[in-house]
Amino acid sequence: METKVNTGAIFKNDKKTKETHPDYRGKVNVNGKEMEIALWIKESSKGLKYFSAAFSEPYVPTEAPRIQVQQIDEDDLPF
Repeated sequence: METKVNTGAIFKNDKKTKETHPDYRGKVNVNGKEMEIALWIKESSKGLKYFSAAFSEPYVPTEAPRIQVQQIDEDDLPF
């Protein structure tokens, strides 16, 4: 989904399994830069509910490092 500049979409986090996980998650575009947003529903000491927000760079999975296997000729073994 492509997000227009200075807009975004936020959805309820149906995968929340811990209290520390955000209640809502989404993607926003701020001045042309794609960002992820996480929101938690909080309550102030006076009982007012509010959203606490955190922005982060989009998650980009990294490819697992490849292991190079070196072929050994049996004639090269010392035993």
